[in-house]
Amino acid sequence: MNAEPVESMFSRATGAGIDPHDYRRACAAIATPADWAPACAAAAERFRAAAARCRTAPPSSVTRGENLLMAARWAHLATLIPDSDHHVHAAAADSAAEEGFSLLEPGSRRITGREFTGILRGPADAARTVIVVPGLDSSKDEFHVLADALVRRGAAVFAMDGPGQGTLAATSTMTTDYPAVIGAAIDALGAADVGVVGLSLGGYYAAAAAALDPRITVAATVSGPFRLDWPTLPDPVGDLITRRAGSREAAEAFASTVDLTTLAPALRCPLLVVDGADDVIPGVTDGASLARTAPRAHYLRIPGGDHLVGNNQSAWLPAVADHLTEGIS
Repeated sequence: MNAEPVESMFSRATGAGIDPHDYRRACAAIATPADWAPACAAAAERFRAAAARCRTAPPSSVTRGENLLMAARWAHLATLIPDSDHHVHAAAADSAAEEGFSLLEPGSRRITGREFTGILRGPADAARTVIVVPGLDSSKDEFHVLADALVRRGAAVFAMDGPGQGTLAATSTMTTDYPAVIGAAIDALGAADVGVVGLSLGGYYAAAAAALDPRITVAATVSGPFRLDWPTLPDPVGDLITRRAGSREAAEAFASTVDLTTLAPALRCPLLVVDGADDVIPGVTDGASLARTAPRAHYLRIPGGDHLVGNNQSAWLPAVADHLTEGIS
């Protein structure tokens, strides 16, 4: 087992809801980064096969749905180190999640617009709707655990993929106007006021949207950048932005727009900003600047927390879920 890719992804995988022991078993044969996607895809297929067996065997539709959601998480993990089947893995994650939620939560439904797609979960008459926004290489299928916490608190939850994300990465590139995409999602949801939570680069998207759209009445960010400095970004981050933007020129242009300096003072809804204290990425300013300049922000810095703080979810996830569900007017 090559410790570098496996260990670097451990917190992210377990934070997405993967059992840590299953993770170790599935990744045991990984020797190089090129082995990552096939190993994760094989794990996803194992859970898909288990779901298929439930069609004729005694296990319930609940068991089938749970297997499908686990297949979706593994298929998404397969996209985190790109290979030639990247878009196949993303599509597999998307379809497994949709089928899984249809079994576990029959009221769930897909909502798709020109630049977004996602699954709406939770009570049809929920008083609260929260939009979950993924980041640079994440997708709606990485954050089932967070969405589950919101649904348990009575919210309707729309976890979305936007341009260049998840299943849409095959047909679109990143946009410099993601707040407009969130606005279009709000239109499609028909909600008068919503909460929004963004993770990693999604934190920037969520904060920018909250500053610009008065229908967003509460917001949270987790490991979100305040701004990006292209010349000092690590090569893997710059390379990933380049892939998702379509070219180096487009990537540099995109990075130059990621800056909340002027938007943060206009973000007047209640805002919870979460950072991991050990999440240090050169070229990315952490959330402390956003928390200082947004008028109604609270800053939660988790000691020892890594990027997305998957290594200590109990220190922030309940607080974020409470903030988003109790803070919506």
